[in-house]
Amino acid sequence: MELLTKTLFLCLAVLAIDATKLKFEPKAKQPKSSANKEQSGPYFPNWDSIDSRPLPEWYDEAKFGIFIHWGVYSVPAFKTEWFWRKWKDGIPSFVLFMAKNYPPRFQYPDFAPLFTAEMFDANHFADVLKASGAQYVVLTSKHHEGFTNYASNFSWNWNSVDLGPNRDLVGELAEAVRSRTDIKFGLYYSLFEWFHPLFLKDQANEWTTQDYMEMVMRPQLEEIVNQYKPYVIWADGPGEAPDTYWNSTDFLAWLYNESPVKDYVVVNDRWGQNHIRCKHGGYYTCHDRYNPVQSKTMLL
Repeated sequence: MELLTKTLFLCLAVLAIDATKLKFEPKAKQPKSSANKEQSGPYFPNWDSIDSRPLPEWYDEAKFGIFIHWGVYSVPAFKTEWFWRKWKDGIPSFVLFMAKNYPPRFQYPDFAPLFTAEMFDANHFADVLKASGAQYVVLTSKHHEGFTNYASNFSWNWNSVDLGPNRDLVGELAEAVRSRTDIKFGLYYSLFEWFHPLFLKDQANEWTTQDYMEMVMRPQLEEIVNQYKPYVIWADGPGEAPDTYWNSTDFLAWLYNESPVKDYVVVNDRWGQNHIRCKHGGYYTCHDRYNPVQSKTMLL
């Protein structure tokens, strides 16, 4: 019970922190014209064309959103969702935490079966979100560890249906939010994965190959769009890869022209490492805790 309580506690704690962050995060780009529900187009796979798309009206009017980070890292519940990376890098506090609490041969994937989500009630979450006054919510579909909170066809045996909860956490919350509230449902998605062999190979090849992008990232993005139809796609973690590696403009052109969410989806600006942030995309997040008014880190 202690483990389950800690897992749920981290989820709720992070929800509260990120809700504060997004509540006070002004949108740096204003829509040119968003009176019509239909977005103009077509849009072409280049930044001039992609950036010309106006923000859908609903997002410009939404003043309060909640961001939920939840995944395998919620089991150790120690400091950050970057737990695996910090531990792998030998950060002393993380190494000491593992030495004190887990046996010597324990590996990060061993946390996955312990991520049971036994206390997760999507209907209750939806009711809490509604009571908060939030107008949109963004849930983690996949963080940098690569574990998906749904049954991805491109993350075999490293997802919440095959391991741990044996449940589609994304699907459950999406259904509860849509059936019980007027809140817009969105998804966070990490473009890269710290330790995925295909990503590490492409990185070693200095981005001249795109195996990870073609076999994991792009099909997963289309998967969550087609299956869950999110109002927000909060991209993150381009790693060191440029937008040309990710084929970002090609994906966004598909998203804006052909996808089932083309008329209402909103995206951010984290689509490549080469000066894409704060320059291209839908709305600007730039860096964590970015405050365009003060132009410096905002204390939460």
